[in-house]
Amino acid sequence: MLEIFTAVGLLLFIEGLLYALFPRGMKSMLNSMKDLSEQKLRVGGLIFAIIGFIIIAYIKKF
Repeated sequence: MLEIFTAVGLLLFIEGLLYALFPRGMKSMLNSMKDLSEQKLRVGGLIFAIIGFIIIAYIKKF
């Protein structure tokens, strides 16, 4: 359970850091995302989920 809280904390830290360092770029990215189809967003989300799973599996292995 502690690992889940650590992962969520890390996610929030990285996302917050991106908004703090690149506010204009983040706004631009979010504006361009609203024009994407749901299918493209779904595929992109699935790709990121798979990459995240692979990273976690790799870390747990070692």
